[in-house]
Amino acid sequence: MLPADLIAALDTVAATPRLLVTSDFDGTLSPIVNNPADARALPAGSAALLDLAALPDTFVALVSGRALDVLRELSGMPDSVHLVGSHGAEFNTGFTQTVDTALLAEIVDSLTEIANRYPGAAVETKPASAALHVRNASAADGEAALAAAREAGKQWAAEPTEGKAVLEFAVVTTSKGSAIDVLRERDDATAVVFLGDDVTDEKAFARLRDGDVGVKVGPGPSAAQYRVGSPEDVAEALAYLAARRAD
Repeated sequence: MLPADLIAALDTVAATPRLLVTSDFDGTLSPIVNNPADARALPAGSAALLDLAALPDTFVALVSGRALDVLRELSGMPDSVHLVGSHGAEFNTGFTQTVDTALLAEIVDSLTEIANRYPGAAVETKPASAALHVRNASAADGEAALAAAREAGKQWAAEPTEGKAVLEFAVVTTSKGSAIDVLRERDDATAVVFLGDDVTDEKAFARLRDGDVGVKVGPGPSAAQYRVGSPEDVAEALAYLAARRAD
């Protein structure tokens, strides 16, 4: 069951004239999995987002750390749901900044060398960033790999972002908060709902305004006003919001 304070907040925001509903993907719509390529949104969550997107004056977006093409493939969302990848830097129209491909190649090579030293570590290459994943490494190897990546990163003019068992280096400035601002202005939204689970989502929570609703998924400190425990709860919250908005 959803927390009573969240239900009250959803009741209120459902009545706003123009509503923007935004969500992270991994750990929010989709449960965390060992192989990132296996991530899929829970059917109930996807259905609720599509129900919201079909309502008048209601706009829906996924804002993810995934590369945009990967997010499109894994989410399976139609054009009625706006997709923003690379932690808010990659829109359908492309990147908002020039991508330093030479620096990105250097980062990929260095992270790959580090990953090869620690079993279970892996490198994910994106159009404007590279991420070292250690979810499948032992605790000791994972921390050692991350420490080596942090040290290597000191020499790069790249933006580091540390999440759950991952350290990512972007060669463009990234911010889910900035993406929320762009989407809010584009849709002329009078209120925003954002749901997210990771450290990178805190930049989005920090940009929310009075009347908005931020929902943290899972444990850990957060600037979000509300909290749920799992992607199953996210699906329930989105379905509740869709039903109340349709009333």
